[in-house]
Amino acid sequence: MRTPPPRPMLAACALAASLSGSGALAQDTASLQLRSWAATCANCHGTDGKSSAAESGLTRLAGLDKRYIVEQLTAFREGKRPATIMQQLAKGYTPAQLDAIAGYFAAQQ
Repeated sequence: MRTPPPRPMLAACALAASLSGSGALAQDTASLQLRSWAATCANCHGTDGKSSAAESGLTRLAGLDKRYIVEQLTAFREGKRPATIMQQLAKGYTPAQLDAIAGYFAAQQ
């Protein structure tokens, strides 16, 4: 029967594995999380916020100023801007998440 390696050795190997390439992995994970948050908006505002305002009657989010998007999302979240569903959606995110989502849509073209 094979003897398992000592626990400190396992911890060191796990740490080394997590540190090698962890920057890329963390960035990929953050990117996936952000795209997941933004995907919530796709049903109404189109993929990557590229809806046709003429077709949907909803705001095209892609390329809007980040500060403007944050202001609007915050107004929805605080109930200061009337809406049918945006108030409930915005309440599901923290201010930091709303800021990240705004940055994502502002970066789209």
